[in-house]
Amino acid sequence: MEKKFGTPKCALDFKTPFELLVAVILSAQCTDKRVNIVTEEMFKHVNTPEQFANMELEEIENYIKSTGFFRNKAKNIKKCSEQLLEKYNGEIPQDMDKLTELAGVGRKTANVVRGEVWGLADGITVDTHVKRLTNLIGLVDSEDPVKIELELMKIVPKKSWIVFSHYLILHGRATCIARRPRCLECEISKYCNYGIKKLSE
Repeated sequence: MEKKFGTPKCALDFKTPFELLVAVILSAQCTDKRVNIVTEEMFKHVNTPEQFANMELEEIENYIKSTGFFRNKAKNIKKCSEQLLEKYNGEIPQDMDKLTELAGVGRKTANVVRGEVWGLADGITVDTHVKRLTNLIGLVDSEDPVKIELELMKIVPKKSWIVFSHYLILHGRATCIARRPRCLECEISKYCNYGIKKLSE
């Protein structure tokens, strides 16, 4: 994966930790490409906790409508902005527990923000690609993101926790595509339970 992708970069566009936090909240059940289109326009007009906290929910909804589940996401972004202002003077806390207490922020979002902004790793980001690929490869046997994360933390060296997720996400988009995994082209098929089975058929 390292040979193939080099030094991976977050697929979401952002200029500040808060912009990244908003983008990751929007990325739930939505492609990073779509999120980047939405945030490129939205962040021209609003990009701080103060601005989002002072907006009407309908205004936020109008910006983010195409990301899906927009009403819930808008509520979370507004509430999260208010919490940041009330508790942390508008700054994003680095602490995992404090981050996951914010509206709309689970372990996945917290792991992404901590890893991208500060290079901190208390866990492994488990998104849909990571969940799918780790099950196909045979590293885990679970659909529960928290259980998957805990299992992966036992077998992936801590220094690789941040890049591990990036590599699987990139590999899931490029080669191990959900509807049609390209096992013949896959660099790790000989280490993958699904790949070994497909190539032996």
